[in-house]
Amino acid sequence: MTKALRWRIIALQVVLVVVLGFCAGFLYWGSSFVNGMVHDQLVAQKIYFPAKGSSALDPKEFPDLQQYAGQQVDNGDKAKAYANGFIGRHLEKVAGGKTYSEVSAASLANPQDQKLVAQANTLFKGETLRGLLLYAWGWSQVGMYAFYAAIGLTIATVVSFLALVFELLMAWRPATVRRIATQPA
Repeated sequence: MTKALRWRIIALQVVLVVVLGFCAGFLYWGSSFVNGMVHDQLVAQKIYFPAKGSSALDPKEFPDLQQYAGQQVDNGDKAKAYANGFIGRHLEKVAGGKTYSEVSAASLANPQDQKLVAQANTLFKGETLRGLLLYAWGWSQVGMYAFYAAIGLTIATVVSFLALVFELLMAWRPATVRRIATQPA
């Protein structure tokens, strides 16, 4: 390998280390930003699970939510649990399991029926809140995947840096001349 080629390889390795390091740093920042934003927006909503032992969080009806009793919804996992486990179950009881679109269509067909209007209103608000909480959970998942990608890129950066150090050490080593032994004909 010629010296010029060796220095080109070293230059490429430097670029690789810088790019990988930048991308890892950006993903760490992105993960932190997403998780911080999800946390801050959820905390600002002041949504709490009902207290342990309250009738609103009956252990027979909500066994999976007992671990969150009395806690504030402040991260993606709690947002998903509240959205599906608490709001979702309550919405199923509003109109016998019908969705907002079904009840809304019936309400528009019969605007005099105040029960349908109230059910449509409740379902609209509940499904909107449920959807927003699930968006928060979805973004928390994006933040988690960005964090895992950042860890992977950090490992790749370290490996590339170690390869660069190895190449630099090899570049300063004096070239050895090898003689090829020939046999007389």
